[in-house]
Amino acid sequence: MTVSVMQRYEMKYIMDPDQTDHLVRNLEGRMCPDEYGLSSIASLYYDTPDSRLIRESLEKPAFKEKLRLRSYGLADAGSPVYLEIKRKYDGIVYKRRVCTTIPGAARFMAGEDVLGEGQIARELEYFRDYYRELVPKCLIIYDREAFYEPGGDLRLTIDRAPRYRTEELSLSRSLKGTPLLEEGKSILEIKVQGAMPLWLTSILCEGRIYQSSFSKYGEAYKKELAGQKKQSAACTYAAPLCGVA
Repeated sequence: MTVSVMQRYEMKYIMDPDQTDHLVRNLEGRMCPDEYGLSSIASLYYDTPDSRLIRESLEKPAFKEKLRLRSYGLADAGSPVYLEIKRKYDGIVYKRRVCTTIPGAARFMAGEDVLGEGQIARELEYFRDYYRELVPKCLIIYDREAFYEPGGDLRLTIDRAPRYRTEELSLSRSLKGTPLLEEGKSILEIKVQGAMPLWLTSILCEGRIYQSSFSKYGEAYKKELAGQKKQSAACTYAAPLCGVA
């Protein structure tokens, strides 16, 4: 069973098509494309029935955490998927994840199985038991292009066409979803253990690419909430008319 640990700073930026082209063009000779090229990633987020985790995260506390099951492309019963805790404290992102399968993750979340005997497996078990009724709440999908710095720890990803679903919450069904951003916009994530290099800072400044606070699951939750409020308001407005002849 594969286990991995990640600890680094992560900075996010929303880019339009011109900014994306500017960035990719200026990365040539400095960073290399990931060997997998453009690939689709799906992350199934677990939360409490009342969405406690994402509600608390949107309040921007010093510490926040999420639990998700991630696949690279569509997965079947035997495909490797990754059950991951993502925590953020004082600007540093910590990730702990274990490789498993969809049936293995389902048994673990139901309390019927374990994911191993190591520290990360115990952290996942504690997380599950602490929040109790964790259920699949939202599926986030995007098409990722990744770059890495040869000999360094700098990693950069561009997530194109980010989308989400709150129904058909399966990593095996499809990669379709409702757009999170306006057409053509993408999400840049810069991940580094130390300081960002000055050459990258210059590229961002030249392209007027500015850091922003953005959570894919958070944005999906806000969109769903806004839709529910709009629907509720429409029903409230229409109700009195129902009795008018």
